[in-house]
Amino acid sequence: MAEYLLPDVGEGLTEAEIVSWKVKVGDTVEINDIVVEIETAKSLVELPSPYEGTVTGLLVPEGETVAVGTPIIAIGDASEVPAEGEATPEAGAAAPTDEAEVEIDHYNPRASGGGEGESLVGRNKVDRGAVRRARKKAATAGVSAGAAAAHAQAQGAFEGGGSPDVEGADEPAVPATSARTATEPPAEARALAKPPVRKLAKDLGVDITTLTPTGKDGVVTREDVEQAASGAEAPAAARVPAPAGERERREPIKGVRKMMAGAMVGSAFSAPHVTEWVTVDVTRTMEFVTRLRTRREFREVKVSPLLVLSRAVMLAMKRTPEINSWWDEAAQEVVYKSYVNLGIAAATPRGLVVPNVKEAQDLSLAELAGALNQLTATAREGKTQPAEMSGGTFTITNVGVFGVDAGTPIINPGESAILCFGAVRKQPWVVTVDGQDEIVPRQVTTLALSFDHRHIDGEKGSRFLADVAGILEDPASALLF
Repeated sequence: MAEYLLPDVGEGLTEAEIVSWKVKVGDTVEINDIVVEIETAKSLVELPSPYEGTVTGLLVPEGETVAVGTPIIAIGDASEVPAEGEATPEAGAAAPTDEAEVEIDHYNPRASGGGEGESLVGRNKVDRGAVRRARKKAATAGVSAGAAAAHAQAQGAFEGGGSPDVEGADEPAVPATSARTATEPPAEARALAKPPVRKLAKDLGVDITTLTPTGKDGVVTREDVEQAASGAEAPAAARVPAPAGERERREPIKGVRKMMAGAMVGSAFSAPHVTEWVTVDVTRTMEFVTRLRTRREFREVKVSPLLVLSRAVMLAMKRTPEINSWWDEAAQEVVYKSYVNLGIAAATPRGLVVPNVKEAQDLSLAELAGALNQLTATAREGKTQPAEMSGGTFTITNVGVFGVDAGTPIINPGESAILCFGAVRKQPWVVTVDGQDEIVPRQVTTLALSFDHRHIDGEKGSRFLADVAGILEDPASALLF
């Protein structure tokens, strides 16, 4: 039987949430069949199976967050599938294992037998070296699952990111290299917690053994650790979703939303932001968009003012390359980029993501329209991959789709500027006709540019914003760039 360890799907991520299983115990899978959907700090990701065979156990329940390197599914021979009526290693219960009860740091790739930088996908337990097998005893038919879990808890058998072990609890497995001694503290003194929670407690300087657990089966949760670190002592009822009719409910901060929050705080307090605004008559741009929609090469894609704005941004960067640069604090250098990975901020049910169009400066207008369409569709489905969100050089956030006029956006980490595109509205506007000023209805919008004032001064930021506004006011002026 092979155990599939949760892999690092990109950029050094340390944990992920099991969102939904795509298989069940007894199903037959082939290599590269999708078996589970997970949520990392970057996005939703579907994981393919590195093994073929029969699913003999789902080792982590849906909704639980586990560390990279944690076994999540067991795949073996059909004969290993528990018969009806037997205890099964389904999600929500501990999985039977023939490995020793070893303390493993799942944040270290070597914990799964791999070297530094190696993928955890496809690693077999054979690669992890020899271990002493635990002796197992058949469960008595009359013992309830709850009693078995309590017995396992008393034996201190909660290890490595699953739920309390209910099998083999009468005689815990002993690592081949380190037997337990009489000088060790009793097992019942060990707090029950998953590896990410233990790491958090260590980072925050919290003694996990002193906490009152609020999780199921007496498990110490992330919220318990954070409450202790903050000095607050909230009641357990306040840390779970409130029943219907209650005035408050609590929702864990995790995954994409947690990553977004950390990135925004880091950006806001590391780069000095300056925001400038300009209100623009975009009537000609709206007319241009209407004409584009009738052209053959644009019939298969959605054409919007965002397309024209995107092209205007890249043209304006030619005059102000600082906008497409980045302040490298560690090296004390400004990194100028000759390519544009254009990010479009997208709101999803799981939080804000900023996928980007790679090498956008090389795309034709029709190709750029197709790329923007694909980018936004993928984001709405929650399928944006980590690679699609890395390496951005400039971001546009389109708040106009919500009917908002403008805002003061926060720069995406690793970039130096972000442009906010407000709603396009029909408003009274003063125009000059034959030397006479007249008030006429025009299509008007507001642009707001936030930039890093460490290396982009007011003159450069203003020039860039004025150039973008000029192209939107008269798309034909793009020929001058």
